[in-house]
Amino acid sequence: MATQTQVAFTKINLDFAPPLARLMLTNPPLNVIDFSMMDELVAALERIEQRADIFIIVLAGSERAFSVGVDVKVHTPDQVPEMLGKFHSVVRSLLATRKLTIAAVRGNCLGGGAELALVCDLVYTSTAATWGFPEITLACFPPIAAVALSALVGQKRAADLVLTGRTFKGDEAAAMGLANAAVADTEVEAEVQRAITRAAKLSPAAMSMAKKAFYAWDAIHLDKGLARAEKIYIDELMATDDAKEGVRAFIEKRQPVWKGK
Repeated sequence: MATQTQVAFTKINLDFAPPLARLMLTNPPLNVIDFSMMDELVAALERIEQRADIFIIVLAGSERAFSVGVDVKVHTPDQVPEMLGKFHSVVRSLLATRKLTIAAVRGNCLGGGAELALVCDLVYTSTAATWGFPEITLACFPPIAAVALSALVGQKRAADLVLTGRTFKGDEAAAMGLANAAVADTEVEAEVQRAITRAAKLSPAAMSMAKKAFYAWDAIHLDKGLARAEKIYIDELMATDDAKEGVRAFIEKRQPVWKGK
């Protein structure tokens, strides 16, 4: 049996049980992704990447929330460049790894949390999980989803999700291609374990090369698209009155008053 070790962080837990590394988001109650969590996730993924005995990564949250996304308080013009830089560093680390990534989704999986899940290789969700990309309701948009979601679910479905911000359940997430399977909440861990068991029998070297080839075209599209999305977000969106109003209204727990500019 593999020896299990734990690395201490404050916003995440990292457990090693070769060939598996388990990354748990632990920022209760809803696993909001703040700057500290972003830094810890990048550091954890760097540690995992250095381990030749690890080639499977499971990313999970709590029963209540995989994650409700990036802290709304940092969606302000003065903090957005740092926020996008840090969060997209996490996403790029997940995309760059040649290890198999598996997301286990229960509870709320919203905004940046849903973006973390969608960039994993395999996703297993509870049917009762609540998914969504609600940024548009704050007069913002989700840059990762804006660039990558169409390739997973098709352009019209992606437009529906990004441009309306509606929420949906895990069974719909699986039906549209955001998840590999949707199962009862109590069965998510068992479904993930079955995927781990299958993957553990495979060649780590072949897995690495297969991922490199599999995502070669997507990587070209994502790099260019994300750079463009970041520029629009920082230079144009953050200059609008509505973006500032959306964040203020959320923090003040009131309905926003849009100016359309």
